[in-house]
Amino acid sequence: MQPLIKNLESLLNLFLKSNCPLCQRPTSQEFCQDCTRQLQKCHLSDPNLKQKSMPVFAWGTYGGILKSAITTMKYAKQPQIARPLGRWLGEAWLLHSPVYNKVVVVPIPLHPDRQKNRGYNQAALIAQSFCETTGLKLKQNGLARVRSTEAQYSLSASKRAKNLAEAFEIGKDLRRHPEVSVLLVDDIYTTGATAMSAMQTLNQAGIKVVGLAASAVTLKG
Repeated sequence: MQPLIKNLESLLNLFLKSNCPLCQRPTSQEFCQDCTRQLQKCHLSDPNLKQKSMPVFAWGTYGGILKSAITTMKYAKQPQIARPLGRWLGEAWLLHSPVYNKVVVVPIPLHPDRQKNRGYNQAALIAQSFCETTGLKLKQNGLARVRSTEAQYSLSASKRAKNLAEAFEIGKDLRRHPEVSVLLVDDIYTTGATAMSAMQTLNQAGIKVVGLAASAVTLKG
């Protein structure tokens, strides 16, 4: 009986395995062991970053295999990548974050047209996994993107800010809860233009923003 059980377990593991989205090796996890080790090398020892616009908490540096993972997640229909990214961000938050009272998590939203085309909002998926890890409350519709904007990566810093002017409005999840403080979550922090626009929208409604948590940050120099 025992050999039969082992054979069934081996067969089940074979069916449960898929290919690593970064290297295509078979794996039963989101990434294979080798890619996971490489990704962990991108992890910042101190995730709390000093930025002029707002406090930023970032899990890793945007480059190398972490850049490949985020690009694959967004543009190659691999939403499952968001789960480990959110979990690692959450684990780092539990170890290194300041203590805030009544903080809710709000992902940076995509415009409905872009989300329909992609099939999901990667920031919302990261935020969901982040909240599962930290126990913080998720307000997935805290913000709404009401103006379709040009892709940020192709723009200069000044054009990014202009591109995002009045791009957001308060979403249905926060219209009745202006007393809460918000932690924004996104996949990447670059110039801060997106986060600043979102923060201004929230501040105008009397909602405090304590900062932004991101899976990756572009470090100057």
